[in-house]
Amino acid sequence: MENYPPLLLIAGSGIYPELILRGARAAGVPKIVVVAFENETSQTVAEQADSVHWLRVGQLGKLLAVAKKESCPNAMMAGQIAPKNLFDLRPDFRALFVLARLKRRNAETLFGAIADELLSVGTTLLPATCFVENHLAPSGKIAGPNLKARHRADLEYGFSIAKEVSRLDIGQTVVVKNGTVLAVEGFEGTNECVKRGGALGKGDSTMVKVSKPNQDMRFDVPVIGTATLENAVAAGVSRIGVETGCTLLLDIGQVSKEADRLGITLYGLPL
Repeated sequence: MENYPPLLLIAGSGIYPELILRGARAAGVPKIVVVAFENETSQTVAEQADSVHWLRVGQLGKLLAVAKKESCPNAMMAGQIAPKNLFDLRPDFRALFVLARLKRRNAETLFGAIADELLSVGTTLLPATCFVENHLAPSGKIAGPNLKARHRADLEYGFSIAKEVSRLDIGQTVVVKNGTVLAVEGFEGTNECVKRGGALGKGDSTMVKVSKPNQDMRFDVPVIGTATLENAVAAGVSRIGVETGCTLLLDIGQVSKEADRLGITLYGLPL
């Protein structure tokens, strides 16, 4: 067992932070400090921490103070922040200073700036897949019915299209059927793309989700959960292809069980 230093876990909503907590404990991390957000972080995650600090979104100065006070050389980000709370953002002076320096303001530049600020106080932001590697998508069929030849062809085609679209920084998800692209993810997000593609396909369509080239895995990891499966089935999507080794299945046991129950094939790509 490795000798890990204390870990600072910046925890949003959902099961993701809880999986990291479990994985870090199993790996032997001796101390886990949770930075929790009001109306976001679950009480379960807070209760499992060695210490917890509650913040509002935008309190960057307080986040850095916690990292210094708790002497955490490593940090991780996991979970989501609801859009309504982002719109209610009240940045402190440190956050305003960081925002003023950014030429472009998107998720990548904002989280990258936070990582730089953490590093300035001696805390390195680790990849968000640390301690949850066992939940990364394996290659081949993960769950659900076996594939027919034409379905395999759609998965391969969808994968090639999705990788090209992601290279152009348009989106990371496509929906295809019988060699035709039905929908490409844009600003509307994965769920709306799947709804649109599924409606055009009128059932039995294929969805493929991939990573971007040089994707910053510290805070931008492709994720599939049970809600994704339910949305896909409701839209008429029968197969989901995910990129092997860099897509998190939250959690893999539950996601696999749900895919089997819903009759949707989950597959790790490339084939």
